[in-house]
Amino acid sequence: SGLSITSLSDALPESLRDQFCGVHFFNPPRYMYLVEVIPTARTRPEILDQLETILTSAVGKGVIRAKDTPNFIANRVGVFSMLATMVHTQAFGLGFDEVDALTGTLVGRAKSATYRTADVVGLDTMGHVMKTMQDQLQSDPWHKNYATPSFLSGLISAGALGQKTGAGFYKKVGKDILVLDAKTGEYKKSDGEASADAEFALKQKGWGAKLKALRESNDSHAQFMWACYRDVFHYIAYHLESIADNARDIDLAIRWGFGWNKGPFETWQEAGWKEVVGWIEEDIAAGKTLSDAPLPAWVKDGRDGVHFPEGSYAPSINANRPRSALPVYQRQYFPDAIYVESFDKGTTVFETDTARAWHLGDGVLIYTFKSKANTIGSGVINGLWDAIKIAEESYDALVIWQDKDDFSVGADLTEALPAVMAGQRDQVEAGIARFQATSMRIEYAAVPVVAAIRGKVFGGGCEFQMHSARTVAAFESYIGLVEAGVGLLPGGGGLKEFALRAGLSAVDGDVFSNVKNVFTTPAMASVAFSALEAKDLKLLRQNDVIVMNSYELLYVAKNEAKALAASGYRAPQPPRAIPVAGDVGIATIKAQLTNMFEGGYASEHDVEVATRIGTVLCGGDIERGSLVDEEWLLNLERKNFTDLVFNAKTQARIAYTLQNGKPLRN
Repeated sequence: SGLSITSLSDALPESLRDQFCGVHFFNPPRYMYLVEVIPTARTRPEILDQLETILTSAVGKGVIRAKDTPNFIANRVGVFSMLATMVHTQAFGLGFDEVDALTGTLVGRAKSATYRTADVVGLDTMGHVMKTMQDQLQSDPWHKNYATPSFLSGLISAGALGQKTGAGFYKKVGKDILVLDAKTGEYKKSDGEASADAEFALKQKGWGAKLKALRESNDSHAQFMWACYRDVFHYIAYHLESIADNARDIDLAIRWGFGWNKGPFETWQEAGWKEVVGWIEEDIAAGKTLSDAPLPAWVKDGRDGVHFPEGSYAPSINANRPRSALPVYQRQYFPDAIYVESFDKGTTVFETDTARAWHLGDGVLIYTFKSKANTIGSGVINGLWDAIKIAEESYDALVIWQDKDDFSVGADLTEALPAVMAGQRDQVEAGIARFQATSMRIEYAAVPVVAAIRGKVFGGGCEFQMHSARTVAAFESYIGLVEAGVGLLPGGGGLKEFALRAGLSAVDGDVFSNVKNVFTTPAMASVAFSALEAKDLKLLRQNDVIVMNSYELLYVAKNEAKALAASGYRAPQPPRAIPVAGDVGIATIKAQLTNMFEGGYASEHDVEVATRIGTVLCGGDIERGSLVDEEWLLNLERKNFTDLVFNAKTQARIAYTLQNGKPLRN
């Protein structure tokens, strides 16, 4: 981002210069949503439009067009924020771990905060970016603050470049995390915390109350945080016109490129634009700010902010710039919104505490969970039955889509606990039967049911999509039948579906080869770390659709549903002659598990759970090659699930996971 795109284009033949621009990805490119596109004065507009369309839809990125200025937008503001934090670290005499306790999740930013982030990026890389600002921004009113802090230059000189060299601001010794003590130059145990006053201020409701409490506190941590916010506000106001087209571009660039959950202009506006302007001007007059540059006139023209429903302020036109009208953005019904923006949330058909059925007026009913982490309990299940019935009566198709990041983390275990603890086997088994029947209802609905998935798709969430007519998956989908981690097996039809697919796709009657290929997925609670990997693990089908940009998920899912309906969709017939691997398959799996147990790779209960999973996948202890129907497999799955629920070691795993958020190995 320190390179001049215009200077690079000067090396090209004249005939190519109008096709040249910069494309700046953020590290790691797979996970960081931001891409900055930097045109020169000669770049043809249609080239930029084509490129933005490809980057948005085919590559799955959030595109911001930046001006050809040093470090573009995100690094210009983000690195300045880090530099200001470093300057104030020294001024307030704070420890690096204290600063990270203040500037991470407490204020809605990445857990790595400031100095851990620098270690991950690489301190030499940080030094290069700062050097760019020192060399190329000499007339900038903040130029004196672009100097590399002595503690950073000292680490770089010593070859302590952060995570890649094993030491930077932090280093790990055994299980201990040590932090550099700037006063002694030695490492000490990291135990820095935010002060009670600063934490109290930052937990106030609303940014107006937070900033006011920080500014009025005499606590050094609180004053430090106010200084950091103030100087970033001052900086972005002064430089908005020179580095970006509008305020929205700065906020989205920082959110997408640096992991802040709210952009700096958003924070300022939410806190009360005019009041914060007054605070900044008071501090400029008192010599407290990092620069004495005055706030631009537009900041003080009586406005209440820079973001409005119709657009965000663009100094070059002295008006609010609406969002891009490129056709690719019509594929995003709910784009990442600035907090004052709102988008059509459709027409509600019915809504409960746990779910909502709604539509956008085009013949497709949409069903959305509202439970915590989109867990699947009786409310979600009952609502889904109602939604399918309504869709069959009045709509062309149904799409299951969530407006939160995760599709579903699986069944709500807490709902079944009372019956489990009371030993009510019949009630537990009835609950599992209802879950299985819901998967079957999805599969055999008279209209196509399409699952639109992203994020975590675990357990029952995975089973629901396995039974849909089609799954449309965001590339960043993490899919798995993870029940073995709590001592259970998939009980919502997932094992039945694996066994069915293994049997019906067997070549020359060799069912076990297919079973062997899928057995470890549920037995090891394996999670696919992308939608592509999910196809390899057979958790997605080969004809399921992968979408690169998760904001396009609902659009693509609805169109897939419409296409299925328009092509004369008919629900499949329940298969009645499914060949299974039977007793020979079970014996082979048991032999493998015995070797794992003897080698110390699996506990006794791991073997118990995996054996039951293998038993279901092989169709039970019957003759190899026997033909069974779907109901046989469901009954087998349900019985083994219920047996495990009432196993003491499984109950210990469930209780431990619910209490600690991680699995127990017993």
